[in-house]
Amino acid sequence: MYKIKNMKKNDFNPRFRWGAATSSFQIEGNIDADGKLESIWDRFCKIPGKIKDIEHVEAACDHYNLWKEDFDLLENLGVNSYRFSISWPRVVQSDLKQANQKGIEYYDKIVDDLLSRNIDPFVTLNHWDIPQKFQDKGGWVERESIKYFLDYVDIITNKLGDRVKNWITHNEPWIIAYLGYNEGTHAPGFKSLQKTLAVNHHLLLSHGLSVPIIRENSKNSQVGIALNLTPAYPASSSQADLEAAKLFDEQFNAWYLDPLYGKKYPKNIIECWKDRGELKNNFDFIHDDDFKVIAEPTDFLGVNYYSRAIIRCPKTDMHKNLPIEIVPGEKTKFDWEVFPEGLEKLLLRLKKDYSPENIYITENGASYDYNIQEMGKINDTKRIEYLESHINACKIAVEKGVPLRGYFCWSLMDNFEWAEGLNHRFGLVHVDFDTQKRIPKHSYKWYQQFLKNEINI
Repeated sequence: MYKIKNMKKNDFNPRFRWGAATSSFQIEGNIDADGKLESIWDRFCKIPGKIKDIEHVEAACDHYNLWKEDFDLLENLGVNSYRFSISWPRVVQSDLKQANQKGIEYYDKIVDDLLSRNIDPFVTLNHWDIPQKFQDKGGWVERESIKYFLDYVDIITNKLGDRVKNWITHNEPWIIAYLGYNEGTHAPGFKSLQKTLAVNHHLLLSHGLSVPIIRENSKNSQVGIALNLTPAYPASSSQADLEAAKLFDEQFNAWYLDPLYGKKYPKNIIECWKDRGELKNNFDFIHDDDFKVIAEPTDFLGVNYYSRAIIRCPKTDMHKNLPIEIVPGEKTKFDWEVFPEGLEKLLLRLKKDYSPENIYITENGASYDYNIQEMGKINDTKRIEYLESHINACKIAVEKGVPLRGYFCWSLMDNFEWAEGLNHRFGLVHVDFDTQKRIPKHSYKWYQQFLKNEINI
């Protein structure tokens, strides 16, 4: 196990942000309450076969009604920060330009309640559940549609910007683009590399365009973006595997990091797509000065880390005598390897290659099965081991000079896990989706004790 002995919470900076994270569509339910518009995920969930377990999707965790109970759990946990997202369809009217006052009032209450508990809100503006009406207008594929996102950003930061001082523009644009437009396993369910690349670009462009709006409406706030980043490890030292790992890194990591930090898109993966005949044009969706807009300075980079990627080139497999030199270790229920060393490596790479002013771990966690024991006890030891090893990786990175300022566990509670339905439980708190009963797991109590500085790691 990847550990540091005798490490406590107090070994981190006293101003370090400790939190938990959620997203609107995964927990709120009440998909048409108080004038909420249909989202692309509302529509996608109705397509047969798209969601593994469709039961309870419309209710999710009923956080829309049970938020005070959930915030009691959050406060008792002892965090000083909470990352959540705004449901864009909940806060705008059908023209996408005017505010839905009831939706605004909901988030208004949430922000005020968090602040009354001395918990700082970290608000994500786009965590995937965009309005279906926005999609009908072309969505992220069409450059012209960006204006609707900017209208939404203006509305919500005007309403909450006097109290919310930490903003995340987009969550995981790679997931939005590749799973939603290339693989079709997420909403809206397309399979087109050309659309994927346009969506990638327009997400980054909308990020850059929204930063000045946020700064104007929310004075003295901190603004960033959250990327899911995964370090690539070649399965062997063969040239084919080394090149495949480099291409993976360009497509998965550098494709977003490079333009956000003043560069253009990496070239090798573009040539690869062209060689395979997968590109129909030469990126005509890119306009003059786009990269300047995308690289608008931000205050932090959010990092969502779950595991590493071990890359095996198909060409390598033709050579039977080449060994696989990296064998994955223990895996979570999601079949993701538990590899905290990858988080340390990733953070050091970010510091070296991109020099962000501040970094937050905006998501980190694991899905495991477990049994509910007598008296409602849930002993999720594997999750505790996962969390402590990754917090240790954060500590090592900080000691090596990485400007890491906070850590958000994913997730506060079990929730709707997108195309996986309710089959995966990432929460510190168990949710019975039939009764909506909440039960804190042992991992909740472990994190609680750690935040009180009562345990060593």
